[in-house]
Amino acid sequence: MASVLLCDKHIHWATKQSQSTFRWLGSLETVSWDIAGIQTKLNTIEKPCYIVRHSGRIGVTHEGTLQETDPHLTAEILTAVPPISTHQLGESAFCAAHGVRYAYSAGAMANGIASEELVIALGKAGILGSFGAGGLVPDRIESAIHRIQQALPTGPYAFNLIHSPSEAAIERRSVELYINHGVKTIEASAFLGLTPNVVYYRVSGLQLDSSGQTQIDHKIIAKVSRTEVATKFMSPAPKDILKQLLEQGLISELQAKLAETVPMADDITVEGDSGGHTDNRPLVSLLPTILRLRDEIQEKYCYGTPIRVGAGGGIGTPHSALAAFIMGAAYIVTGSVNQACVEAGTSAPVKQMLSQAGIADMAMAPAADMFELGVKLQVLKRGSFFPMRSQRLFEYYQQYQTIEEIPSKEREQLEQQIFKKDLDTVWQETVAYFKQRDPDQITRAIDHPKRKMALIFRSYLGQASRWAILGDPARQADYQIWCGPAMGAFNTWVKGTYLEQPGNRRVVDVGHHLMRGAAILYRLQQLKLQGLELAPHYFQYLPEPY
Repeated sequence: MASVLLCDKHIHWATKQSQSTFRWLGSLETVSWDIAGIQTKLNTIEKPCYIVRHSGRIGVTHEGTLQETDPHLTAEILTAVPPISTHQLGESAFCAAHGVRYAYSAGAMANGIASEELVIALGKAGILGSFGAGGLVPDRIESAIHRIQQALPTGPYAFNLIHSPSEAAIERRSVELYINHGVKTIEASAFLGLTPNVVYYRVSGLQLDSSGQTQIDHKIIAKVSRTEVATKFMSPAPKDILKQLLEQGLISELQAKLAETVPMADDITVEGDSGGHTDNRPLVSLLPTILRLRDEIQEKYCYGTPIRVGAGGGIGTPHSALAAFIMGAAYIVTGSVNQACVEAGTSAPVKQMLSQAGIADMAMAPAADMFELGVKLQVLKRGSFFPMRSQRLFEYYQQYQTIEEIPSKEREQLEQQIFKKDLDTVWQETVAYFKQRDPDQITRAIDHPKRKMALIFRSYLGQASRWAILGDPARQADYQIWCGPAMGAFNTWVKGTYLEQPGNRRVVDVGHHLMRGAAILYRLQQLKLQGLELAPHYFQYLPEPY
């Protein structure tokens, strides 16, 4: 095929001699020769695309046919690509397994930010969304289960199960709710290893179907960013945990036996530089590594259904979505970009702050749920002192063994600048909170002043996310807003379009435009690989209302 340059100067085209043995047969009236017309036809991915040359001009059309070289046909064909659908991106097995239209899902955002409204809107559009159950008490999670199941009786939907090393009772109760209420898919996140709770969920859903094949009724999508964690979810359930569950009467002998033949997870989401819990790993390095690991484990265990590997973290534009698919992702997962949408369960001030974020407006800060372990998460730093103040609390936790050891002047600064009240009052409020949520937390802190200090400091971290969700104007400087650089990339992409304003951002629209934009870019890359050189503006897909 020819190497053709579509220049940015209106309809000035620089060409080389075509080597095609075919000519194009069709009406020249169907050919677009101007920039706007060419752009429209390139973006109409539902139809085939022919690049033709006639009388020194180059144009694009969807019509006509190809014929063997004929001197009577004056229009030559330079290159062509077939139609493409957004459904062709990723792996169809993901769509079939979850009953969805796209190899695309919206990941969980804790404290109900990935709300019922968000999950239901996506589900009604045939897109998988995961409810942000992390950080919520069981009664709140149960309420969400009822509401989502009523709106989406046949799915698709998922619920998050976040690893809670400091609140094991909450994690266990969440699993019990999912099993008892027939939640068929969970998104497991922040796990450092397998716990009896997540194994219980997986194995209790195993049975034999009418043909004697293993049937998996409890699907798990595991978010991972480390090979050692990915290996655990890609492998069968550990025998010691199976034995423990058997002894407790939670699973049957048959289920324990079947568990040895299936992996712990159906899908592995490779989590790169995301908002919230993250290792800040670059997706371009991490995804190929986990894909290779998956292949090695598949060769070892020969699963009947191979594990699918998807990608999340940093996906906020069609370019990043396409990059993930090209690298081999079976599906993609978005998070930060959904938080600024209308359906997200957070406040209007937060959505406005997110809509103004750039790719460098993020920072790492201590995580409330893993504070003592030094685990950090990624948050928005623009417009908030939370990253700096929470890090200061962690430094005090490392430096001192008790609250009383903190010098009086520094303690006074903490009380005035961060907590806005004396620490004794903070402790009493913390006791009252955990008596309702998890009384064991207080019991374990009574004779352990270091743990007491951790609970006091964690109260600020926990409330900071709540202040943001509620939009508390008095604590805006302390908002904890989980966010990754994908948010800044998204804002740059949609600037000047209807999606620039957060009031216009709907989660289904965002998913639709990311997938459609990726499909358009994929077809443009096909043309480019065949020798067609397009001016840069043709690669800028801008979302329009649909």
